[in-house]
Amino acid sequence: MAEAIINLNADMGESFGAWSMGADEQLLDVVCTANVACGMHAGDPMVMRRTLAAARARGVEVGAHPGYPDLAGFGRRDLGMHPKEIEACVAYQIGALTALAACEGCTLAHVKPHGAMYNRAWTDAPAARAIAAAIASVDSRLILLAPAFSELSKAGHEFGLSVVDEVFADRAYRDDGRLVSRSEPDAVLHDTARVLEHLDSMLSGEVVARGGTRLAVTAGSVCLHGDNEAALTLAQEVRRRLELRGYRMVSLREFAAHSREDHDSAQH
Repeated sequence: MAEAIINLNADMGESFGAWSMGADEQLLDVVCTANVACGMHAGDPMVMRRTLAAARARGVEVGAHPGYPDLAGFGRRDLGMHPKEIEACVAYQIGALTALAACEGCTLAHVKPHGAMYNRAWTDAPAARAIAAAIASVDSRLILLAPAFSELSKAGHEFGLSVVDEVFADRAYRDDGRLVSRSEPDAVLHDTARVLEHLDSMLSGEVVARGGTRLAVTAGSVCLHGDNEAALTLAQEVRRRLELRGYRMVSLREFAAHSREDHDSAQH
């Protein structure tokens, strides 16, 4: 029987100047992978560099977390950018974080878009292809961390990228497979029991949407959020549940390598 493995990721480096956000230092002791903001929706060069250094010190894998150029809106407003603008914006941010990672003696493993850009690429095929094209052009070895059920996941495969699909332990889903908007009540789950029930369902192969629809899913990574007061406790409980269910926590690189091996074995 194949070993059960899974990745845990969290968005980090989203402070800016004197403004602080997230429990990054503590979360780095829980997750396998850090998605580091690249200075457009959040973060700045010093925050980016500190986040990379802290992750490297703990042996946590790092990747780029590009978003719309929207510091005031935290990248959660859809700017309606043309796909070519999105492609340039994503490539620019990957390049910036790659340079700072080199300064800290580490390399990027992946890319995961942020906020409104991520949500748009869920269903907008041209936007999804623009993101995938940017990644493939900058470094085709980078893994694309994409939402399950999305055009972004499809686009990553189309451009020959390694793609790992993720699910959200602390977010409610719509019947079409997208996340419930943060503007709606209970879009973000805070109750530990509800989060663990939601997680157990996804690990068993299905997302139970808010409307009752059951959507088949195979998750490679679970996203945790660090921008609320209970984030650390919730993250610890999620990791504990995964380990109790027999999962071994791995980096995206290791998960992607296992997926390639499984795919190759299935072809022979």
